[in-house]
Amino acid sequence: MRVLVAGATGVIGSRLVPLLSAVGHEVVALARSAGAAAGTGVQVVEADALDPVAVRRVLRAAAPDAVVNMLTAIPAAPNPRRLAKDFALTNRLRVEGTRNLVEAAGGARIISQGLAYAYQPAPGPANEDDPLWMDGTPRQFAPVLAALVELERLTTAAGGLVLRFGHLYGPGTAYAADGSFARQVRAGKVPLVGGGHAVFSFTHTGDAASAVVAALDHDTVGGVLNVVDDNPAELRKWLPTYARTLGAPAPKPAPAALARLAVGGWGVAFMNELRGAGNARARLQLNWRPRYASWTDGFGGTAEQAA
Repeated sequence: MRVLVAGATGVIGSRLVPLLSAVGHEVVALARSAGAAAGTGVQVVEADALDPVAVRRVLRAAAPDAVVNMLTAIPAAPNPRRLAKDFALTNRLRVEGTRNLVEAAGGARIISQGLAYAYQPAPGPANEDDPLWMDGTPRQFAPVLAALVELERLTTAAGGLVLRFGHLYGPGTAYAADGSFARQVRAGKVPLVGGGHAVFSFTHTGDAASAVVAALDHDTVGGVLNVVDDNPAELRKWLPTYARTLGAPAPKPAPAALARLAVGGWGVAFMNELRGAGNARARLQLNWRPRYASWTDGFGGTAEQAA
């Protein structure tokens, strides 16, 4: 299958491109600058994803059977108090970029990257039928969620599939040993806010890539699927383990009201309100299994990076 990957140099794309090639797909990498994707070892086409004319031109020439949309521009260290500003370009890519890809796809299958931690807070892991966080959405997260909703609408209306990934970890992510979150934890700047009751569902970048490959092998699948590990966990459980893995000090408790002054409403919600997700449908519909079934397994790689 001829597969065009938009976002080929990102943390998922950089794992996905060689995996697609290894299993026999013909890969085309879409990049804003051809030089940025020069080391991928595959054909590179150059276009700004926000330019509909350029996207239409390169997709017509590439003639892919499938388009994988991994477009983001997330800062290495986003500030929760200015999340809306930090995600402004990513929001545009999720809306305008997705629209441009869908309109230029010419009948090719579409697979897009979504989020599995945007569900309305409630007890228990969310499945794909549960509502997204429309009621009481933290102000800084509202435009991010609106962009995700539009990405999902555009993708599914075209008969495509949205893979809702959890908190991405692994090389190149904020949770890697050299990542921004790891640096904050080492500095003792990540407390257990309000008890640390946010539930995290993690996704290793390698598992995200393998889920895309599985989705390409199941051409009847559309809609949305959670692609997360098997072990949702509250922040108060996984953060101390992660800190020990890094050789960092144990996180200290912090009242939500005090933390709000430092990290804002979204920062508090991120640490104390998020809902985890379940992966039963992805397992069933894609015959997919995470290599890292639990964050307890995957964090071992962080320890190796830190050594």
